[in-house]
Amino acid sequence: MIKSELVARLAQRYPHLYHRDVERIVSTVLDEISKALAQGHRVELRGFGAFSVKVRPARMGRNPRTGEPVTVDEKRAPFFRTGKELRERLNNGGTHPNP
Repeated sequence: MIKSELVARLAQRYPHLYHRDVERIVSTVLDEISKALAQGHRVELRGFGAFSVKVRPARMGRNPRTGEPVTVDEKRAPFFRTGKELRERLNNGGTHPNP
């Protein structure tokens, strides 16, 4: 599902809200999650999961073409850990569209 599909589903589910308002709500939520992660914070949505940032330290790598050693800078990568309810829903109660 992409962002526009999520907005369309929510607008359909809540017809009393304008489509543009639903779009603004979804964008605001995603922007706030992104800002919090950029500041190094953890974002937990109970029952769904938790977003955090993992830091990969700087290291010496190797150029695969030449075999020459190269320096790889420190990187920050987003990480998502599913919540218990989401895991249970996926494994027990959910329907899987592609068996």
